Amino acid sequence: MIGMLEFATEEGSSVWALVREFAIEMSVGLAVGAAGAAALLPLMRRVALPREALYPIRTLAFAGVIFGVATVAHGSGFLAVFVAGLLIGDSRAPYKGEIERFHTSLASLAEMAVFTVLGLTIDITELGADGVWLDGLLLALILAFVARPIVVGSLLLPARLRYGERVFIAWGGLKGAVPILLGTLALLEQVAEAERIYQIVFVVITFSVLVQGTSIPFAARRLQVPMRVAEPRGVQRFVVAMGSRAAGEAVRNLPISERTWIQAVVREGRPIAPDGHFVLRPGDEVALILDVEDATRLEHLFSAPRGYLMA
Repeated sequence: MIGMLEFATEEGSSVWALVREFAIEMSVGLAVGAAGAAALLPLMRRVALPREALYPIRTLAFAGVIFGVATVAHGSGFLAVFVAGLLIGDSRAPYKGEIERFHTSLASLAEMAVFTVLGLTIDITELGADGVWLDGLLLALILAFVARPIVVGSLLLPARLRYGERVFIAWGGLKGAVPILLGTLALLEQVAEAERIYQIVFVVITFSVLVQGTSIPFAARRLQVPMRVAEPRGVQRFVVAMGSRAAGEAVRNLPISERTWIQAVVREGRPIAPDGHFVLRPGDEVALILDVEDATRLEHLFSAPRGYLMA
């Protein structure tokens, strides 16, 4: 993207120079990313740190080092970090769960930031001018129904997947943060029609979120792709038994520690977000975020006392 912007704004730029620069950046980025992963993984496994919270910080700092080395070597820092994360992602390492949760939260924060920037920098009243909505919608349809299925379908040919799974992956092309970043680069370089490009990006993202994003559960059912609710680590489920301490008790009166949080209650197949006044009934399924050391005590809270059924 940066190379294309330079080609559009600087005189004397050639296509071959752009292609050569792209090939060099990709090659160097790939090499640095693979080397960085090879260096980081033994470090994660063999070098212990004094505190658990330092393990995610170490990987974040190393990501910065990989990015910097690739950039100094005239490579793509983004590709280098991506490749390193991809190679490390499936490997076993201490505190891997904590590292993944930290980086997931950081990525979510970054996504919220870029979407906020998009909302603050776009003027919705101008989208109707010069056919921006029409152009953006047409481009979104081409991306969703032509470009992505062709590219993804070709890449999935070696994979052992059912037809429904292939279609589901091709349809699930939710996009957002990266297009916003690339559209911002066009604005900063002040290329011709940069404002219009940015507005079209907004329309495409809106289509992707509202149409592709919200239709994922429907598409999964139609294509027979099993889905389940992904719960964070530390979540356990308990069923309120008849005669248990929790049966007939309001949530705020339950003897649970401040480290334990009731995430949801499933009653008659319907999930409920309970407040402090919510009264539990026998048969309710309660999902709690808790520490492992609290699990045994909470099991007694939701179970019937010994001898209750016989009585």
